[in-house]
Amino acid sequence: MSEVERESMEFDVVIVGAGPAGLAAAIRLKQVNPDLSVVVLEKGGEVGAHILSGAVVDPIGINRLLPGWRNDDDHPFKTPVTDDHFLVLGPAGSVRLPNLLMPPLMNNHGNYIVSLGNVCKWMAAKAEALGVEIYPGFAAADLIYDEAGAVTGVVTGDMGVERDGTHGPAFAPGMALLGKYVLIGEGARGSLAKKLIARYGLDEGREPGKFGIGLKELWEVKPEHHKPGLVQHSFGWPLDMKTGGGSFLYHLEDNQVAVGFVVHLNYKNPWLSPFEEFQRFKTHPAIRGVFEGGKRISYGARAITEGGWQSVPKLAFPGGALIGCSAGFVNVPRIKGSHNAVLSGMLAAEHVAEAIAAGRAHDELAAYEAAWRASDIGKDLKKVRNVKPLWSRFGTAAGVALGGLDMWTNSLFGFSLFGTLKHGKTDAQSLEPAANHRKIAYPKPDGVLTFDRLSSVFLSSTNHEEDQPVHLQVGDMALQVRSEHDVFAGPSTRYCPAGVYEWVDKDGNAAADPEAKDVRFVINAQNCVHCKTCDIKDPNQNINWVPPQGGEGPVYPGM
Repeated sequence: MSEVERESMEFDVVIVGAGPAGLAAAIRLKQVNPDLSVVVLEKGGEVGAHILSGAVVDPIGINRLLPGWRNDDDHPFKTPVTDDHFLVLGPAGSVRLPNLLMPPLMNNHGNYIVSLGNVCKWMAAKAEALGVEIYPGFAAADLIYDEAGAVTGVVTGDMGVERDGTHGPAFAPGMALLGKYVLIGEGARGSLAKKLIARYGLDEGREPGKFGIGLKELWEVKPEHHKPGLVQHSFGWPLDMKTGGGSFLYHLEDNQVAVGFVVHLNYKNPWLSPFEEFQRFKTHPAIRGVFEGGKRISYGARAITEGGWQSVPKLAFPGGALIGCSAGFVNVPRIKGSHNAVLSGMLAAEHVAEAIAAGRAHDELAAYEAAWRASDIGKDLKKVRNVKPLWSRFGTAAGVALGGLDMWTNSLFGFSLFGTLKHGKTDAQSLEPAANHRKIAYPKPDGVLTFDRLSSVFLSSTNHEEDQPVHLQVGDMALQVRSEHDVFAGPSTRYCPAGVYEWVDKDGNAAADPEAKDVRFVINAQNCVHCKTCDIKDPNQNINWVPPQGGEGPVYPGM
C-alpha cells in the first residue's frame, strides 16, 4: 500500500466503525469540544448495513450520551420489554424457569427491543448534526505508523483492484486519514484490532479471546402470534449438554419477531453446523407456532465476543485505543454488549479530548486503560466473569446452575466462590478430530420454516464484486487439505453460515463424502456475510479475514 501515492486528510480523531461504540465516541468528542475535527469510517455501504444484533438494549449508555432522547420523536426505542421468559428445551417439551430464580442483573425491565442498525442510523444523524464527518462505504484496510511506532492514522482500501492484484481500469487508491488519535470500533474480531493486539502484545497476561456465532432471522408473523415486548431466551435442545449456546425470540413492533441462535465457538465436534442447529431449533413445539403462517424477511450472522472480564486486552496503544466489541465488552449471560459499547466510546472520547486539550498526540491513553475496570463497564462484566468458563467446564446443566449461583453471590455479596476462572484453550484449539465424533444427520429444509444457506444469504442482500482479490486469505493451502480436511473433515463447510467454503473433487463437484481424498478448497467469497467465524474457528488459524472493497457485504435493513 505504501507504494501507491495517496491523498491524505488530517483530523483530530479518526474512528473506525460506525457502530454504537464509534458513534458514541464521535458524539461525546463533539459534546466535550465542538471544535474537534472527527471522522468516522464505515465499511458498510450505509450506516447500519453491517450491524447485526438481537437486540435488547439496556439504555444506560444512551441515557448518559443523549439524556433527552425520549423527547425525540424519531428515536428507534419503540418497544419496551413487557415480559421475560426463560425456557429450558428438551427434544419434545420445555420448562419455563421462574423469574424469581434469575439473578437481578438478568431482569430486562426497563430495556428496549430494537433494531440495532436503526439505532446506529439514528446515532449517526445525531453525530452529523454536531459536525462529525461520516464516510460509509470506506473500509479501513491498514494502519499508518510514525517512526516511533505509534499509530497516526488509517488507510482506506483501494478500489478497482483485479483478482490477480493488478490495478484495473477503475482503480482508485485508498486515502490516508491521519489523526492525533485513532479509535478502533470494528466489532468482534476486527481485522485492524487483530493487527494491533499482535503488534503491541495487548493480550499479554490476558485469557484468550472467546467467541460465539450468532445467527438471526427477522420474521413478519400473524397478529395472533405477536406479543409486543415479549423477550424469550432458551437453552438446551437442539444442542447437546456439552455444547454451549442458546436462543432468543424478541417481539418488536409491526408484527415482527427477531429469532436468533447462538453457538459458543469452543464446541468440540467438527460435524456440528451452527446454521443447521438454528434451523432445527425453530421446529421445536414451543417455538414453531410463533412462525406458523409467517414470512421470513431477513437473515444474517455475526461473531460475538464472549471472553468478558478475563479476555479484554489492554485497550490503549501508542496513538489510540480499542472500543466496543473490538475490546470484547459483551455480557454473555445477558446477551448484551451495545450498552457497554456506548459507555466505552464515551469513556475513550473523554480521555482523548483531555489529551488533545493538554497538547498531546500519538501517545498511549493510559488513563483510559486504567479507568474501564472501575467503570460501569467493569462492574457489569466482573459480576458475570465465571459464567462462560463454568459452562465450558461443566456443560449446560451443571454449568448454567453454577453460573447462576455465581451471579447471585456476586450481586448480593460482591464476591465469587470461584474467584476468577480461566478460559483455557482458544476456540480454534477446542475443535477435535472428526474421528473422535459421530456425524450429525440434519433434516432437509422445508422452505417454509427451515431453509438452506443460499436462500438465506440471498435475504441478507450480500454482494461482492467477484473480480477482486479474495478477502478470505488462506495462508497455507497444503495445510488446509492436510489438516482442516483430512483430520477435521472440512468443518469450514459447516461452521460458515453462508456457504462460502466448499471441498470439491477433481471434476469440480462438491465432494459427497467429507472424508474423500483428492479434493481442493473452493472459496465463494461473494457469499461472505462478514461474520468472521472462519477467522476464529479454523483449527490451524490458517484463514485470515480482511475487508473487501468498501461498501460490499451484507445489507441488514431493520436487523
